[in-house]
Amino acid sequence: MVFAAFGFWRSVKVINQGDEALVQSWGRYKRTLSAGLNVVNPLTESVVYRETIREKVLDIPPQQCITRDNVSIAVDAVIYWRIVDMAKAFYKVENLRLAMVNLILTQVRAEMGKLELDETFTARSQINETLLQELDVSTDPWGVKVTRVELRDIVPSKAVQESMELQMSAERRKRAAILTSEGERESAVNSARGRAESQVLDAEARQKAAILDAEGQQKALILKAQAERQERVLKAQGTAEAMEIIANMLKADPSTREALQFLVAQSYIEMGQVVGSSDSSKVLFMDPRSLPATLEGMRSLVSDASKVED
Repeated sequence: MVFAAFGFWRSVKVINQGDEALVQSWGRYKRTLSAGLNVVNPLTESVVYRETIREKVLDIPPQQCITRDNVSIAVDAVIYWRIVDMAKAFYKVENLRLAMVNLILTQVRAEMGKLELDETFTARSQINETLLQELDVSTDPWGVKVTRVELRDIVPSKAVQESMELQMSAERRKRAAILTSEGERESAVNSARGRAESQVLDAEARQKAAILDAEGQQKALILKAQAERQERVLKAQGTAEAMEIIANMLKADPSTREALQFLVAQSYIEMGQVVGSSDSSKVLFMDPRSLPATLEGMRSLVSDASKVED
């Protein structure tokens, strides 16, 4: 009874979820046990290896690498992987974890040696993708699937860091100088444009003012000429109407002729006074002794005009 219970206990194997186990028979691989309750022959079979098939993390310690431009850097990485074939992982390599670590270190050094220092900082995603592909192919014979590779830190040596800081400082000063000069240039250009636009606007304003002034003078001259013409027309009309009235009066009453002669003589004398009082007056020579003769002559002119009207 005791032996039977012991044999049953030895034949039953419980495999946890996410794990697998390898069974050997007479020193040779027999089969792989999956999760759950499994039964083996306790006399001829034995479980020699049990491992999880879940994804695992492999932390790669920092290692010194030399870039293509001969710069020493320290690189560390994290690898995510899992076993997809338990038999290969156990029988194809003696120490799977150690083999993977050495393989990853070799691949990382090889990839860093292909790049210059600046490229290692800017092409990190590309490096991760390249390492993933190469490691996946290399570990496939071991029954391992590499799912992700991440480079964590890329640290140059102290001397290189100091040189990089100096380079960055110089680059920042260079950019600052460039930005300052560009700002000054744009400011000068804007100022010149502003002055040019101001001069153009000022010239346009003067041109418009001159045109408006000329148009105003032209209109003023036209209005003045129209006013003078209208004035002359009105004076002519007034003179014509006055002559017509005088002619009618002479025709109606001949005795008004002497009164008219007196008015003409009076107007002649007043005209002489006006001419004498003006600033641009001319000298009118008139002999007082000949004034009666002059008046008589004017009167005769009026008499002739009245006869013509008759």
